[in-house]
Amino acid sequence: MSKRFNLREFQQSVLDRMQAQAAGGGSRVSTLGVQVGDESWLVDMADINEVMSPPPLTRVPLTKPWYCGVANVRGNLYSIVDISLYNGGAEIPHEGQSRVLLLGQKFAFNAGLLVSRVLGLRNATEWERTEQDGKVLLRDGSGQVWHKLEIAQLLQQPEFLQIGA
Repeated sequence: MSKRFNLREFQQSVLDRMQAQAAGGGSRVSTLGVQVGDESWLVDMADINEVMSPPPLTRVPLTKPWYCGVANVRGNLYSIVDISLYNGGAEIPHEGQSRVLLLGQKFAFNAGLLVSRVLGLRNATEWERTEQDGKVLLRDGSGQVWHKLEIAQLLQQPEFLQIGA
């Protein structure tokens, strides 16, 4: 019988390896690259609890278009938000390579952000950093522009907290 794949154990092993690398003097990789529509974004690993395929959703009537609905994740209800629609972009399909980033428990906010796909871990410590209209932009070695997704700031925006249409 094959061993059952446990996503939580896999994520913990990845975090353990990253911490071991940091303790060993290696450069610390603490950001996850994601694609939101046509844009590349970076999210601090400390700000997310889990990355998962989009779960089944229960739609909530009279909510804004970017509010996808409520999902039951292991007995806990999470509000799922299409971060592309929220930022004025195109709707992200709930299939294929799209993923949901569950926000970290440190925020005490059961929410998940729907992204187009996960691009993997990125070490942005050496990248060129600029600010434009109060938003952080980073440019990697190949010249690609990355946006910084600040979860704490997102959760403080009144429009993010008001899902009613």
